[in-house]
Amino acid sequence: MQSISYKRRKVSFTVEGAGFPLVLIHGFCEDSRVWENLTPELEAFQVIKIDLPGFGNSEALEDLSVEYFAEVIKAVLDHLDIKECILIGHSMGGYSTLAFAELYPDYLRGFGIFHSHPFEDTEEGKEKRQKSIDFILRNGTIHYVKQLIPKLFPPGFITSKRYLVDRLVFNASKYKERGILGGLIAMRNRTDRSHVLRNAKVPVLFILGKKDDLLPFEKQVEQCHLPDISTVHIFPHIGHMGQLEAPKKTGIAIRKFCDFCLS
Repeated sequence: MQSISYKRRKVSFTVEGAGFPLVLIHGFCEDSRVWENLTPELEAFQVIKIDLPGFGNSEALEDLSVEYFAEVIKAVLDHLDIKECILIGHSMGGYSTLAFAELYPDYLRGFGIFHSHPFEDTEEGKEKRQKSIDFILRNGTIHYVKQLIPKLFPPGFITSKRYLVDRLVFNASKYKERGILGGLIAMRNRTDRSHVLRNAKVPVLFILGKKDDLLPFEKQVEQCHLPDISTVHIFPHIGHMGQLEAPKKTGIAIRKFCDFCLS
């Protein structure tokens, strides 16, 4: 794993392959390891997997935001002298991808929103984020991630692949409290970016899970008509973690989208 220093904080990332750059951005309480099973489908690309600040091996600032996450992505690309890429973001990584697309559109040949959406939190959603923050401050992060991680998957998957869920819980339990709190605050404070999809000049990928209990399916579908050029994949038996629940299908969907962007 490589690293750079950005605003005096370490940002870690991996680079694999030598094709057109494909950047993968993980979600909340995850890190770049969640993409490992997709690698066989993406061998034709230079795959860059970044640990967002506060997660994995990257350090957090006091005040995190999705705009700061976008700055970090750009810093890694600049370090690697990459001027154009395809960017795919999962969940919170999707919010960061949209912020990047708004701030640095010239870097993108295409981008993807993976189990994510452009809309800001409702008031109820913001209250839930605050309740999570208060819970962590009272009880710590380990108890929080033990409750959070299983909710990302359909019950049947947890029964058959308990070891994957337990590994995610173990990894997330190692993150600093400041990083997890920062992620919650960044998501709570983010603004609506529907206009980024509406004004997109490049193709946009949507991957939706019909059994995703974190994101209402109607909200996921609502975004798909916004861009002029989009590719939509609806996985009927998948929850919020398609890269782990259906890595081959997810990898193929991303690969085909990348081929389309480059054609």
